[in-house]
Formats: sequence, structure tokens, C-alpha cells
Amino acid sequence: MELIFLGTSAGVPTRARNVTAMLLNLQHPTRAGLWLFDCGEGTQHQMLRTAFHPGKLDKIFITHLHGDHLFGLPGLLCSRSMAGNVQPLDIYGPQGIREFVETTLRLSGSWTDYPLTIHEITAGLVVDDGLRKVTAYPLAHPVECYGYRIEEHDKPGTLDAAALVAAGVAPGPLFQKLKAGETVTLEDGRTLRGTDYLAPAEPGKKLAIFGDTSPCPASLELAHGVDLLVHEATLESAMEEKANSRGHSSTRQAAQLALNTGAGRLVITHLSSRYDEKGSQAVLAECQALFAQTTLAEDFALVHI
Repeated sequence: MELIFLGTSAGVPTRARNVTAMLLNLQHPTRAGLWLFDCGEGTQHQMLRTAFHPGKLDKIFITHLHGDHLFGLPGLLCSRSMAGNVQPLDIYGPQGIREFVETTLRLSGSWTDYPLTIHEITAGLVVDDGLRKVTAYPLAHPVECYGYRIEEHDKPGTLDAAALVAAGVAPGPLFQKLKAGETVTLEDGRTLRGTDYLAPAEPGKKLAIFGDTSPCPASLELAHGVDLLVHEATLESAMEEKANSRGHSSTRQAAQLALNTGAGRLVITHLSSRYDEKGSQAVLAECQALFAQTTLAEDFALVHI
């Protein structure tokens, strides 16, 4: 998987940063997918500067209904239709997302020529396509807000073909059954268990994408043991009280969460527009002082997972 940041500013865009949006390119050899997380104003313009097209999107996940995470959605949906795309699209988000989309399309005389399904979610499992699952966790913000945990299912271990050949099993249908963990009986009466010839399963990648939040109990479970944690760091530590009063987190709190949950890496985003390039580096330094594996998201940055 790879994550492409399309917008990394909190509240309003700046000259260097657009408002929140990020693409998750699933990169699976047989079941690839392109998912969008949040869709702030100008997201489709940002996509024009990447190798990705809105027509390739098959799922959009909205964390909450504040404008800097949402106002780009109607335009993107319409452009996708005007381009002649007929591939289905699913949108997931808090209660009210259906009314927002349907009302903006109706009042603007717009429509979609592709199947559009809108899912109003609650906490819990949101998607499981057999290869990966997405779970929503409730966060602490003035409006209903969720974070999304994306987990690949564990990959089956490799089959020890050499050992099977040595045991007198010819490559073929029995190999497939054994690779699936089944028990087979050979013509000579011997019984072989697939699990005896499989290497340990390869753990799937885990990624946590937070919406806006002040520290809350669900954060610990959402971020536990992930390979990559994407978390807001709206304000510096000295402004922590102000950040929390508005449902946001400070640099220190984002880094402490990564430390407490055993995250592999932390990417901070959603920086206040008060921070210029020098200020952004100071924000990053505050996080790195507590959690060294922290990087600062920039628009169009690509992170491999």
C-alpha cells in the first residue's frame, strides 16, 4: 500500500498546503483499489497534479462533516460523472453525509451517471472485502467524527513444495489443498496435514487514519500496533489547552499516542495555518523529541506502508 497526501492544512488552505485529503493506493496484484480519505475543498484540483484520476476511486471515507474535510466532495462526484465514468462508488461517513451529498446534487441540478452508494456509519466494522477490513472508531470532536483502521488480512504462509516432493507428493491439485491448510489422504493411505507444510502466516499491514480529535480512549485501540499512524498535530505543545478545547491534539499528544500504542511510524498532518515552513519544522521537532519515527506530511508526499 501507499498513501498520498493531497491536503495537509487545518481549517483553511495556505499557499503551500491544501485542506485535508489523502489517497490510499492498495496496489494489490489482482484486486487493486484506490480509496480517498476526506475530501476538502480543491481535492480534485490536487488529484490533477498526481498520477491518479477520480474515475479510479472506488471508495471514499469521510471522517466528519466539517467543511475542510468535505467541501470538495460534490465537485469531485460531478467531475467523475462528466468524465463518463460508470464504475460504482461507495461513500462512507457519519450521519448526515447522505443528506449533504443528495442535497448539494439536487440544488445544483447535478447527478451521477454511475452507481453511487452512501453508507452512514457507526462505530465498528465498515468494510471487509476479503483482503482487508476497515473499522471505524469514535473520536472526540465537536461533531460526530471517526478514525479509520485499515488492516490487511494475514497472508497464508508459503508451501514447502520441496518437502512435499520428498514425501512423494507430485505437484498438482493436492498442493492446492495443502496450501489451503486442508488434510489430504494419499493413494498409499498416508495422511498429510497442510499446516505441517506451511510457513507461518505473514501478518498484513495495519494503518490508522485519524480524523480531528482531542485525546480519547478509542484512540488507543485505533492506533494499537499499526505500521503507520496518521494523526493530526494542529497546534504546538504550548497551545495544547487551546487545541483540546476545540477537539484537536497537540504535537506532544500525537507523539505520545504513537509511543503508547507501539506504532511503527507516525505521520503528522492537519497543521494550523499559523505555521509557515519554519514553524512547521518546529512542530515536527516537538514530535520527534518524543517519538523519533515521526515525519511531517506535505502536500503530494508519498508514504509506503
